[in-house]
Amino acid sequence: MSPERCDGILLAAGAGRRYGMPKVLAEGGAWLRGAVTALRAGGCERIFVVLGATGPAYRAANGGWLVSQTSGIAIPEGVQPIWASDWDEGLSSSTRAGLAAAAAPGIGANLTMAPPTSETASRTVDPKAAVRTVATRNALPGNSDARTVDDDANRSPAEFVAIMPVDTPDVGPEVVARVIAAARASESGLARAFFGSTPGHPVVLGRQHWAGVRASAEGNSGAGTYLRQRADMVCVTCDDLATGIDRDYPAGSAL
Repeated sequence: MSPERCDGILLAAGAGRRYGMPKVLAEGGAWLRGAVTALRAGGCERIFVVLGATGPAYRAANGGWLVSQTSGIAIPEGVQPIWASDWDEGLSSSTRAGLAAAAAPGIGANLTMAPPTSETASRTVDPKAAVRTVATRNALPGNSDARTVDDDANRSPAEFVAIMPVDTPDVGPEVVARVIAAARASESGLARAFFGSTPGHPVVLGRQHWAGVRASAEGNSGAGTYLRQRADMVCVTCDDLATGIDRDYPAGSAL
């Protein structure tokens, strides 16, 4: 295990209203699989996918996870599903859920992250308590999992996380690797992909910044609010590798 391990957080909770469906389902799950490949081959060890509009992940007969009970789309092997129960608040909710999961030492079930309250907003979600909610709240039939510890249980949180949305399908492993390397080499532990003058993804955050990002995330702004306050974030030019464009509309749309 690398002493400067980077984990990946894939944001895939949105309803995709402009696209016409949740983007985690786009092209039969091809965007989901491509984003996982980009994070994994780009240098991430544990990978978390944050779901929302599709409901909690569903345990398949083969022991793997499906995005939902009805989709038939498998979550790639080894990827941990997280469900942000307050997903409709915007990108902030899935960012908070992903960072809370990454901060946990080890989790082994379809983890539900409830919205923060005034008492819990400033502290990390207890993964065991959160896991216990799966069978009793907001879970589909057959979706519960009694385990609270998996083979990762004794693993400490990573030093970095790379955050990526599911809807940038041309962002590949080379982009992820470049931004992770920049964050590791920086004093701040902060780096973000830029495509021309446009900020994009992935965003890589050192662990010392996770609490600040979670506290500042609001509405449809995830890490962006926090990063705009920082003069020490490394801007990593990646437009030689990808466009980084968010796909908000189906291919062939006039918009």
